[in-house]
Amino acid sequence: MSNAETSSPHILDATSETFSAEVIERSRTVPVVVDFWAAWCQPCRMLGPVLEKLAREYDGKFTLVKVDTDRSPEISASLGVRSLPSVFGVRDGEIVDAFAGVQPESVIRQWLDRLLPSPAETLALEALELESTDPKAAEAKYAEALALDPDLSRARVGMARLALAAGRVDEAAAAIAALERQGFLEPEAERLKAEIVLREGADGGESVASARAALEARPDDLELKLQLAEALAASGGYEESLALCLDLVERDRKGVGERARQTMLAVFQLLPPDSPLATDYRRRLSFVL
Repeated sequence: MSNAETSSPHILDATSETFSAEVIERSRTVPVVVDFWAAWCQPCRMLGPVLEKLAREYDGKFTLVKVDTDRSPEISASLGVRSLPSVFGVRDGEIVDAFAGVQPESVIRQWLDRLLPSPAETLALEALELESTDPKAAEAKYAEALALDPDLSRARVGMARLALAAGRVDEAAAAIAALERQGFLEPEAERLKAEIVLREGADGGESVASARAALEARPDDLELKLQLAEALAASGGYEESLALCLDLVERDRKGVGERARQTMLAVFQLLPPDSPLATDYRRRLSFVL
């Protein structure tokens, strides 16, 4: 087979070292079709040119990534590839479809059309790219996407994200509540929900300075301590907020401590999964409880 990388910008080769970037990360912006093949595999030699032809014809609607299993056996082993050729469709970092063996071109076209974004999903992707530069245009595209597909979670999350960035907390909360009624919240929606909880708890955006001054005047007031913790969390002062909340959980578990625990859980959602701060305070909270 010819070097895939020289044949088209939409056809790439991947190895163990590049698989994560070329497949997992790339699939977050464009669907990726992964072709597991080997030079000794005659069916692979039949299927490969068909996939490459379609990648050129679709002209960027998906990226074809070819993996030589003899050069990178650990990738195929980790994905449970049992026969060659095997083809996987990857979107948003997840395998969403697959087939094995040689298939007619017409069947592969149908498979690709299922893999590619719907018109509503395409609008949502375009909106995502506009969020940082033109929020109003992004919001319009998300609305258009939802008109086509009212249950499209990507668009609802985008609308919530834009509303929260603009300070429309109630609107963002309504969008996340609509998603919750559909069922499972994806990680980005959980993060937004946590941010909404913190903003709502911070008494309409009370400043850290005013909350701190109030507590200094009445240092034994647990409610004021919680208000400071909430204000700190809403403004990104996570470490001090967690320390205050943990103290409240220890001192008044059934009262204000329960709200403090909820604030801690919301902060955990906003911190990176591997955050040492989150790990430390999760452990402390578990010990207290």
